[in-house]
Amino acid sequence: VFPGVRQAQWLTKTKLVEGLPPAVQGIMDNPALGLPELEERAKHVVSHARLWDTAEVAPRREKYCPVLFENLIHICRLMSGKYPSLSKRMLARNFRIAATWERESILLQVRGLSGILMNSVTPIPPVASKEEILATKEHVLETFYPIAPTIDLQEVNVYKELNDTGQRFRDGYPYSHPHTLFFLESANVRTDRFRPEQLRAKMLMFAFGNALAKAKALHGNDPKVLEQPVVVQSIGTDGQLFQFMVFQLNTTDLVSNDGIKNLVWIDSDQNLYERAQCVPEVKKRVVTKPAGISGFQPDTFKKFLALYLHGTV
Repeated sequence: VFPGVRQAQWLTKTKLVEGLPPAVQGIMDNPALGLPELEERAKHVVSHARLWDTAEVAPRREKYCPVLFENLIHICRLMSGKYPSLSKRMLARNFRIAATWERESILLQVRGLSGILMNSVTPIPPVASKEEILATKEHVLETFYPIAPTIDLQEVNVYKELNDTGQRFRDGYPYSHPHTLFFLESANVRTDRFRPEQLRAKMLMFAFGNALAKAKALHGNDPKVLEQPVVVQSIGTDGQLFQFMVFQLNTTDLVSNDGIKNLVWIDSDQNLYERAQCVPEVKKRVVTKPAGISGFQPDTFKKFLALYLHGTV
């Protein structure tokens, strides 16, 4: 259960920054990328997923959400002609992650299916400067007294403290760096989907888990402030509403509330489009709402693309 980002911040010893980091914003604002040319393609793939790729009157979310994701990734891959290093990426599906750490006197573990992970040959460079990292010492983590911050976590007997990045990171695997996690909340019934706040908390926990497992694989299990922080991004969507996240693991010394904290940038609740009208609405033989996509938001698409390009551009 992931009730909220505030709890996830405490569990992962993380300071929250609203919005996307300057490194990502700079990609969005770069005129040399020719992003407007790709916006028309993005509009087209929304129409394809919501209106055309079905024999039904209205496609179900479990159908159109994955189709939309695959089509957006395809647009991103078109940039590999301009940036050849983008071809050195790999999508891993249905893999499991396990990461274990101690927080105060509590042994914690995040494990399970971890969305779709895009791996890269090279890591994403740190997005916060050394000065910004040092400044996190002053940040005071929120407590939930008298409620324990672990109140709703599942208690299990841990027989082995796993830190496992999955089969994909065995010695010699070229795509050894986690880049971006994608979470598709595609259940058709609303109650079967995570609410946006729950989804953001899940995204944070698994971005942290992937970063921690990678850091321990690189630097061992001893708690320490990392000379080279590990950055893992996350994007979550239900096929219309998007959540964007950049997580930077600055320290694996997580027991106390003191010292360096980790950092996360979150851009919440960004619609890619306002409405999809699958069939025209007709009143008194007059079309009052034509079929089509309305309220397309190019900035949301740009954010998706910028996170994909981050670390290369």
